[in-house]
Amino acid sequence: MDVVVLDQCKKEIDDFPSEVKEDLFDTVRDLREGMQLTMPVSKRMLGMGPGVYELRFKDRSGIYRIIYVMKKNDAIYLVHGFKKKTNKTPVKNIETALRRIKSI
Repeated sequence: MDVVVLDQCKKEIDDFPSEVKEDLFDTVRDLREGMQLTMPVSKRMLGMGPGVYELRFKDRSGIYRIIYVMKKNDAIYLVHGFKKKTNKTPVKNIETALRRIKSI
């Protein structure tokens, strides 16, 4: 399956620490090869639509998330990356991801 990283998401990922980026690349490779990811690495984003998930990473500097969409027989789209600062995903980040998903 192809992996598509939206341009804005690429810029967001560039700001992640190198350790988190390495974990992200390994995880995306697993997704691409068809591996089913579960908690604590991947979580379905209920209420955001079918096939929407978040990848979850943590290091000494903080907690990082990538919201992605899996479209059957199409591709995996990485749509939004951010550093998480609260227990719940901020509404701003959800709205950003939804806006980008609609553009796919």
